[in-house]
Amino acid sequence: MSGHSKWATIKHKKAATDAKRGRVFTRLIKEITIAARNGGDPAANPRLRAAVAAAKAASMPQDNIKRAIQRGTGELEGGRLDEVMFEGYGPGGAAMLVHVVTDNRNRTVAEIRHLFSKHGGNLAEQGAVAWMFERKSHILIELDKTSEDDLMAAVLEAGADDIRNDGSHWEVVGPTETHDSIVAALEQASIPAATVEIGMIPQNLVKLEGKNASGMLKLSEALEEHEDVQSLYSNFDIDETELERLTA
Repeated sequence: MSGHSKWATIKHKKAATDAKRGRVFTRLIKEITIAARNGGDPAANPRLRAAVAAAKAASMPQDNIKRAIQRGTGELEGGRLDEVMFEGYGPGGAAMLVHVVTDNRNRTVAEIRHLFSKHGGNLAEQGAVAWMFERKSHILIELDKTSEDDLMAAVLEAGADDIRNDGSHWEVVGPTETHDSIVAALEQASIPAATVEIGMIPQNLVKLEGKNASGMLKLSEALEEHEDVQSLYSNFDIDETELERLTA
């Protein structure tokens, strides 16, 4: 089970709190705005289409989605945003990718570097760890929302290449080019998704225990708390029992 999968599940459990603080919508709005720079029509813009699907999965009002698109296309005024992908290593040598959207690149670089250093990690040069990940369609569905048979019937024909049970969610993974068809198949089957994204999935895992496991979760949480961080991916693997103890 990937660090990305486990951390995505942990994040989903925190979603109610995050929503109260507006963080979920803020991140989705930033992604829609950035994506809309390449065109405001989701039908002709795959990244925008994926961003809108994620926003709808989070129950974002249509008016919010429309305004975010208009800011991206320039129809509405909005601050200049830059996106950066940081690469680094956490405790125990686990690889990390941190996708950031910021209006002040220099400030954000310094702050992200500080968080890595404070929690036992370090930033790396561009390209140092990105090769360890594959860009994939990634969808989480709560276990009690569907059976494995119904889920398989819906998504395998639509192009998904893997279905996993992470203990609390079904995890559906597939090629990016089949993302739209997988999302559509779930909607047609009336299977609600908890999270929908095109993300970076690790090809290999790094087993963490004890201090390294605890440190990795602290670093991951600190990065997630940063207002400019959009997405976080890692290849850490922590035993399920230890993970539950550390996140209790």
